[in-house]
Amino acid sequence: MIKLAIVSPCYNEEEVLEQSAARLTALFDELVGKEKISADSFVLFVNDGSKDRTWNIIKKLHKENPYVKGMNLARNVGHQSAIMAGMMTAKDWSDAVVTIDADLQDDLNAIEEMIDAYTAGYDVVYGVKVSRQADPLLKRLSATAFYKLQRRMGVESIYNHADFRFLSRRVLEQLSHYQERNLYLRGIIPLLGFPSTTVDDVIRERTAGSSKYTLRKMLGLALDGITSFSVKPIYGIVYLGIIFVFISILIGFYVLYSLIAGTAEHGWASLMLSVWFVGGVVLMSIGAVGLYIGKIYKEVKHRPLYNVEEVLCDEDKQSH
Repeated sequence: MIKLAIVSPCYNEEEVLEQSAARLTALFDELVGKEKISADSFVLFVNDGSKDRTWNIIKKLHKENPYVKGMNLARNVGHQSAIMAGMMTAKDWSDAVVTIDADLQDDLNAIEEMIDAYTAGYDVVYGVKVSRQADPLLKRLSATAFYKLQRRMGVESIYNHADFRFLSRRVLEQLSHYQERNLYLRGIIPLLGFPSTTVDDVIRERTAGSSKYTLRKMLGLALDGITSFSVKPIYGIVYLGIIFVFISILIGFYVLYSLIAGTAEHGWASLMLSVWFVGGVVLMSIGAVGLYIGKIYKEVKHRPLYNVEEVLCDEDKQSH
């Protein structure tokens, strides 16, 4: 039997937290009864600077439920950093960690399959979404486009995998050496190289509340994922520049021919169109380069990913 930790980041999840804790408790009881996990396994709820009653509910659950532990971050640091904070804390208290969002839209039944895969010799088990019907149409379309774009950009990731995964303790130890500020776990974990496999993850609808992953946050994650693991956008700018140089040469020949033939006319519209079009491309190119410079700026300062304000954990169970 393994001591399992389930790490669940929470941001304004007061509407679903108690239901989620009840479902996870039932899962722990079932897995303990099957002797898949030890009785001192636990769920670690990570409060990522929530503005509602999320932290108060976590403290209440910790007092009432022996499986529940809590971590309160000093401020909102974002989904990826909150997961990292939970994993780095839980790794010293457990044999393995499963990360899952607090709304529990992911398939809880897959966790037992993950444990079985670990027993079979796999250190990393990814939950891969086999159906996204519970997601809104816009989210399904944007997610599909994102995964395809990642692949074209050369980013090594698991298709249709979000952040529902199983990691053994030795994987977590290696992950702790990755100190980058622009955190994108979906790209980092495949780079670790440990034996991995996948299980099916059937998404269910939220029982209450709404998703906190807005379109703006998804676009930000997409930019982080691509610019943190691929330099292809920079090469794309170089190729675009070459194309425009070639086009300008052709235009130069055309202008020279028009002057010789006497058909040249000064056209305000075509001139303005060219200026605006080329100017837009230049600004876009500068912006792309600026993204990379901005990431370098963040990395060299080497600020911590998160600050922990409080941890709720039974003292006698912290050592492993």
